[in-house]
Amino acid sequence: MVNWIWLFLIVASFVVAAANGRMEAVTAAAFDGAKTGVTVSFGLISVLVFWLGLMRIAEDAGLLRKLAKLLGPAVRLLFPDVPKDHPAIGYIMSNMSANIFGLGNAATPMGIKAMQELQKLNPDKETATPAMCTLLALNTSSITLVPTTLIAIRMNYGSANAADIVGTTLAATIVATAAAIAADRWYRRRSAGPPQRNAGANRAAQPPDAGSRAG
Repeated sequence: MVNWIWLFLIVASFVVAAANGRMEAVTAAAFDGAKTGVTVSFGLISVLVFWLGLMRIAEDAGLLRKLAKLLGPAVRLLFPDVPKDHPAIGYIMSNMSANIFGLGNAATPMGIKAMQELQKLNPDKETATPAMCTLLALNTSSITLVPTTLIAIRMNYGSANAADIVGTTLAATIVATAAAIAADRWYRRRSAGPPQRNAGANRAAQPPDAGSRAG
């Protein structure tokens, strides 16, 4: 669907430009956009390589394993329907760790692997499970300590203080994550339905049968 939307926008821009005799402006804008994309990519590469290198050092030093242990109780609380030792848990914790450090490009493959593992637990392959919805919500709204990608973009465009968004980004992502978790819990309770009444209470509420009354 997204591909069709982009195709429509491109075709519409060329049609409007041709109708108004401004094809040269469209061509110049296309080349300028391509140039800007390459420039921004090079700026991102330098920062991402730096942070990915730090992540690798942290992994070799055991820092990520300790972070995963800290996230373990929260992950088990957020994903109660996933077995404790299932491979999906490891991928989920790796995804969350990468998102916390603002490494969205590194978090994406871990999120995909986690979804693939969760799909193996899915009895209905055409419908997402609650655990898959939870992962999607957390991946989208994850708490971010260091917004690496945004800092790289700001540096690339000559920001005087590229890292001054750290505090506001942290506050915004905390609010977003809290809202995502609250919505996820609400939908889980809603899909689970009303709690069942105690069987003993049900029996006590039932009137005695005819045989009992006769006795």
